[in-house]
Amino acid sequence: MPVNQPKIIQEPRESIDIEKFIRENYGWMLALAESMLGERGTAEDTVQEALIKALNALPNFEHRSSVKTWLRRITVNQTITTMRKLKRLSEVTLDEHQPEFDNFGCRIEEKWDSFPTPEQLLEQKHTRQFIEKALKSLPQSYSIVVRLRDVEGYNTSEVADLLGVSESNVKVRLHRARSALKKILEPVLRREGAES
Repeated sequence: MPVNQPKIIQEPRESIDIEKFIRENYGWMLALAESMLGERGTAEDTVQEALIKALNALPNFEHRSSVKTWLRRITVNQTITTMRKLKRLSEVTLDEHQPEFDNFGCRIEEKWDSFPTPEQLLEQKHTRQFIEKALKSLPQSYSIVVRLRDVEGYNTSEVADLLGVSESNVKVRLHRARSALKKILEPVLRREGAES
């Protein structure tokens, strides 16, 4: 076994330090669930359920990935289960956030004075906060697709499996959500570009 693998992988479940396991993983699992659910209380309940499932499944962990990757998938799955129970993944409209088009079908955009680089945007804390707020403003059935695909790095097929929808449905939701985010973020990004 590689030296850098966590101790928990090398020992049977009975001999692991469960408190340490929870302490090392609870924080990031909670942040992930809360970013998807938007509520701390519901996220805490979800992470507790995810940890119980992980600890019960630990003896069957096959080491095909790191423990963190395995826990991330369990957390995402449990969060989606919670969202389904709360009926937050129902279809809703994004019409108010969609771009406008002219008579020729071309997108109507205001001119940008300059284009900030992605690195410049990431360095600006308030911009990141605004992006997070914009993502939270989308209906959850759309924001979860963006989070899973663009933030968590799942591919389209994996997102479809996680959400129990077709790949074409994921692609449509992702396209519509990205268009809505662009419309919401453009005014702020234009101001940021003008200040550079």
